[in-house]
Amino acid sequence: MAKQDYYELLGVAKNASDAEIKKAFKRLAMKYHPDRNPDDSEAEAKFKEAKEAYDVLSDAQKRAAYDQFGHAGVDPSAGAGAGFGGGANFSDIFGDVFSDIFSGGGRGGGGGQRAYRGSDLRYRLDLDLEDAVAGTTVKIKVPSMVPCTECDGSGAKKGSSPSTCTTCGGHGQVRMQQGFFSVQQTCPRCHGTGKMIGDPCGKCHGQGRVKETKTLSVKVPAGVDIGDRIRLSGEGEAGENGGPPGDLYVEINVKPHPIFTREESNLHSEVPISFVAAALGGELEVPTLNGKVKLKIPPETQSGSVFRLRGKGVKQVRGGATGDLMCRVMVETPVKLTGQQKELLQQFQASLDQKHQHHNPKASSWIDGVKSFVDKIKF
Repeated sequence: MAKQDYYELLGVAKNASDAEIKKAFKRLAMKYHPDRNPDDSEAEAKFKEAKEAYDVLSDAQKRAAYDQFGHAGVDPSAGAGAGFGGGANFSDIFGDVFSDIFSGGGRGGGGGQRAYRGSDLRYRLDLDLEDAVAGTTVKIKVPSMVPCTECDGSGAKKGSSPSTCTTCGGHGQVRMQQGFFSVQQTCPRCHGTGKMIGDPCGKCHGQGRVKETKTLSVKVPAGVDIGDRIRLSGEGEAGENGGPPGDLYVEINVKPHPIFTREESNLHSEVPISFVAAALGGELEVPTLNGKVKLKIPPETQSGSVFRLRGKGVKQVRGGATGDLMCRVMVETPVKLTGQQKELLQQFQASLDQKHQHHNPKASSWIDGVKSFVDKIKF
């Protein structure tokens, strides 16, 4: 049975460019590859035919011989041959064709000197609660790899330039034959760059990058909280071989505050009050992040009572209403009493006991609970 014309098999014209031939083969390979069509002998056969056609038409000398003499002018060993099986590794054998699909922009693709994106950096920014709530602008110093100004990032001494790697021919990878399989590996001489530097730059020693400390201005929006991140695009490490820089992620850490704690949009604060103020009531000046305000304490306030000051909390960075300030009053027991003060307290306590009135609601309920518990116990 006569072989099908290679151009017709790939679906390209006889004057098709190398890129068009490569694209056509890629399309057929993705469709018929054995890994995608397990136990499908027909798909495997079509894949082998496409591979045979590509092996010939992608090689300038073989293509010229095929154009002049047809199938007879091509060495059969350049075809599908070599025992290709369904268990072969897709990316290792055809890495030059599929590098742009499977490499993800990382090291390992062919096609000349590749540019690599720089690494992302992380910086922890410690803020006072006031600055986190109100927003601020701060200056930070970040050590990073930046392009060498002496060689403009080429790595070669000024006045010279890198040369093409003689081992891989500038592809950055070499192909090694291992039995039936052709394995593609990173070039051991140029480490995948495709270039060699005979006369390296004295400042960066051929790396194309140097370590410097950058001073950056970071605008912190109002309402940020612990764990929030601010992304500074392009402020990470410089890329290699002219690749784009990475990003800098500024992670927010809010330092503990001596008065307030934050819970989402609300602030919490403990407010100490005297025994007399709790019993008789009154007004207290309490601090907020926006200045002092009056807090009215009603008579007979118990320790642990919480009073809400609306709108004195935080407006979160992602929007929404401003939170509240929750003031938890704590009744302080007086200390270092004089003899006279102790005597007055004893007289006061005696007056409470004589009237047999319920001046201690929590104590009364606690005593009732104890009695109920004891009565249930069977001895």
